[in-house]
Amino acid sequence: MAASMMLAVGAGACLGLAISFMHPSSSLYTTPTLVQPTLSTSVAVQPQLRRTTLGGAVETAAPVDYAVVPEARETAAQQQAPSSTIWALATLPIIGALAAFFHRRAQPTPTELQMISLQAPISYSSSDPYTNIIMAAATGRKFDKSNAIFEEAKTLMPGGVSSPVRAFKSVGGNPIVFDRVKGAYCWDVDGNDYIDYVGSWGPAIVGHANDEVLETLRETLKKGTSFGAPCALENVLAKMVIAAVPSVEMVRFTNSGTEACMGMLRLVRAYTGREMIIKFEGCYHGHADGFLVQAGSGVATLGLPDSPGVPKGAAAGTLCAQYNDLASVEALLKSHSVAAVILEPVVGNSGFIPPTKEFLVGLRELTTKYGALLVFDEVMTGFRIAYGCAQAYFGVTPDVTTMGKVIGGGLPVGAYGGRKDIMQMVAPAGPMYQAGTLSGNPLAMAAGIKTLEILQRPGSYEYLDKITKKLINGILEAGREAGHPISGGSISGMFGFFFCDGPVRNYQDACKSDTKKFARWHRMMLERGVYLAPSQFEAGFTSLAHTEADIDKTIAIAREVMKQL
Repeated sequence: MAASMMLAVGAGACLGLAISFMHPSSSLYTTPTLVQPTLSTSVAVQPQLRRTTLGGAVETAAPVDYAVVPEARETAAQQQAPSSTIWALATLPIIGALAAFFHRRAQPTPTELQMISLQAPISYSSSDPYTNIIMAAATGRKFDKSNAIFEEAKTLMPGGVSSPVRAFKSVGGNPIVFDRVKGAYCWDVDGNDYIDYVGSWGPAIVGHANDEVLETLRETLKKGTSFGAPCALENVLAKMVIAAVPSVEMVRFTNSGTEACMGMLRLVRAYTGREMIIKFEGCYHGHADGFLVQAGSGVATLGLPDSPGVPKGAAAGTLCAQYNDLASVEALLKSHSVAAVILEPVVGNSGFIPPTKEFLVGLRELTTKYGALLVFDEVMTGFRIAYGCAQAYFGVTPDVTTMGKVIGGGLPVGAYGGRKDIMQMVAPAGPMYQAGTLSGNPLAMAAGIKTLEILQRPGSYEYLDKITKKLINGILEAGREAGHPISGGSISGMFGFFFCDGPVRNYQDACKSDTKKFARWHRMMLERGVYLAPSQFEAGFTSLAHTEADIDKTIAIAREVMKQL
C-alpha cells in the first residue's frame, strides 16, 4: 500500500507539471459568475465503450449519445498562470494519491468475486432469506432484456417456454434468454457470458457450435434440409451406431428422444404380445402417456405426480419399481405378465444417480428368467458415458436401446434399436407401425456423423472423465468445507450432486435434498457466470470444449457461493 501511495504521488506530480506546461496561460476551471465568459462553440462527446468478453476479445460498442459539453473560453481571470501552476503542483499529487487509494480498495483481489449490479431494485420482504437472495439477486448481473423477452413470451407460449424446466420454476426468478453459444460458453441477450454445464441438455458433448460440425452442416445445407426420402447419410450413421452399441443390430431414426421411446414402447408390446411394462420411480422416458407415471425430469421439478389428460387405460399398463432395488422388480415380474423392464442405466432425470453393477446384472437375469425384454433408455447416457453407451461401460447388454441427443450433434434426433429379430417387427419390415416426416433428415445425420467421429479420437472420454471428476470433487469439497450436507458423483461427462447426506440410490433418497438451498445456489452461481441446470432433479454435463481453467474458475466461484449459502 505504501509503495502504491508513493507511486500515486509521483504520478500526480508529473500530471500536474504536464498540465501546467501544456497550458501556460490558461486553466480549465469554471470562472465565477461575475466573470463568466460567453460560450462559443459546443463539442459533442461520444465515447466508445469497450468490454472484454469471456474469451478475452475486446468488443467496441456503438457510440452513445451524451449531453453536449460547452467549450470554455479564456478570461482575464485565467491569466494568473504562476499561481495556477503552483496550485496544480500542490493539489494534484494529493488527488492522485486519494484516487489511487480508493481505486485500489474498489478492485477485487484474486480471491474475491466481482459483483455486477442487477436491474432496478426490487421490493421484497427481508424476513425470508430465500426470497431475499432469489428475488432481489442484489449481487447479480443485469437481466433487463431477458426479463422483457420472457414477460412477452408468457403471453405467447404456456409459461413462456417450449419445455417446462426452462422456466426456472424450481429455482426462482426468470430464466435468462440465450443469444448465442460457442464451445463451453453461452451468452444471454443482455451480453452476460457464462460457463455452460447444461450443454443443450446433453447433445453439446464436443462443445457448442463446434467448427467441424458447423462446416459439415454448411456443406450438407447446399444439398437441402430435408428429403422425406432415403438418404445415404442414414446408412453411414446407422453403421456407426450398430458398430458401437452392443445391443443394436438394427436401428430406426426418429426426431426426438420422446418419439424414440414411444416407438420402443409399441415395439416391445408388439414383440412380446404383453401389455404391462415396468419403469422406475423418478426415471423419465419422454412425455408419452404411458410413461408419465412417477416420472422424473420436469414432472419431478414441478412436483406433478401425474399429468392430467392421461387416460386411465394408458397408465394402467405401467408398473413402478424402485431404482437399485431388485426385490421390488422381481415382486412385479412374479405377479404380472410384463413385456419389458425399462430404465435409465444412469439416472439423469432425478438428478445424477448411478446404478450398482449388481442391480444392472440382476435386471438382465430377472428379465431373462421371466421372459421380459430389458430396455436401456440411453437418450441421455448414449455416447456420453462411453462411446458404446452405458451398456458398454457397465458390461450389461439389454435387448432394446433408445438414443438421442449426442447422436444428432445438436440437431433434433432420436433412435431406437436392438436385436434384429425384434427390430424386424417395425414397419415396413413388420406390422408394428411408426413413421416420421423428418426422421433421418440429412442435417441431423451429418451432424451426428461428425460428432461421433470426433468422439472416436484417442483420449476423448479420458479427458471428459478427468475434468468432470475434478469439477464435482471441487464442488463437493467446497460444500463440505462450508458445513453443508452434500453428496454426488460423476461418470465420464455427466455429473450431479444433492444437498443431503448420501449415498443417493433412488428417487426417494433424492427427494431428501434441500431444494431451497439448491435454488439459492443456482441463482448465486448464475449471477457469477456459471450456467447450471435449473433443477435439483437434473444432471449436469461437461464437454470436450471445457478447459482446466473453466473448471478451476467454476470451483473457485462454487467455494465462495457455498460460504454464503
